[in-house]
Amino acid sequence: MVLTVFLSGCAGISESTTAPGVSLTLNPTGQPKEITSGVQLLVLLTVLSLAPSILILATSFTRIVIVLSMLRNAIGTPTAPPNQVIIGLALLLTFFSMSPIINKVNNDAIKPYSANQIDQETFLKKAVDPFREFMFKNTREKDIELFLAMSNSPRPNSLQDIDTVVLMPAFVISELKTAFTMGFVIYVPFLIIDMVVSSILLSMGMMMMPPSLVSLPFKLLLFVMVDGWYLITRSLLLSFK
Repeated sequence: MVLTVFLSGCAGISESTTAPGVSLTLNPTGQPKEITSGVQLLVLLTVLSLAPSILILATSFTRIVIVLSMLRNAIGTPTAPPNQVIIGLALLLTFFSMSPIINKVNNDAIKPYSANQIDQETFLKKAVDPFREFMFKNTREKDIELFLAMSNSPRPNSLQDIDTVVLMPAFVISELKTAFTMGFVIYVPFLIIDMVVSSILLSMGMMMMPPSLVSLPFKLLLFVMVDGWYLITRSLLLSFK
């Protein structure tokens, strides 16, 4: 009943409807070119809505943010630096490490397309290729073979034959493995400090004293003395090929 009334109301709308502060114009068209342009606009808006996820999954952001989060937990300060600082630093390092790729996309794809020198298909290819090259350099062959087998894809003759749909999940799990490996290495020295402090407190009979409370100043002192932020940042940036 409600649907019938709604459709009847829509059928009665004129081609030009005006309301206070609002102007609605309906121009039905049967031109295929205009319909195609509308579909392309819809696809573009969809891609833009997925841009944050693409930023996370197709760049160095995943590795950086995981390592920084594990560093914070290893020190024993899960709320310092706060999440906003961790995410902000990860984004800055991501833009810095990806700046050569971003510049290449801008010079080879965005500027020629804006100047109407290349068509849309060429633009998309030139925009995706630098990111594919980056992902190939940081993805293990084992992970690519996994997704090729799961998708029943034929064995590729070259890297160009590997679809981006296969490459992206392989890149993500490779990044997760690398990030957790770096996190383990970061955890080791802080774990040793916790064990030493715990043994000393146990030998002194101070079993009610939380070892993490006593070891925290020593871990902070160690991290500051070795210039930990410099070492972590340098290691993260050098880890990308």
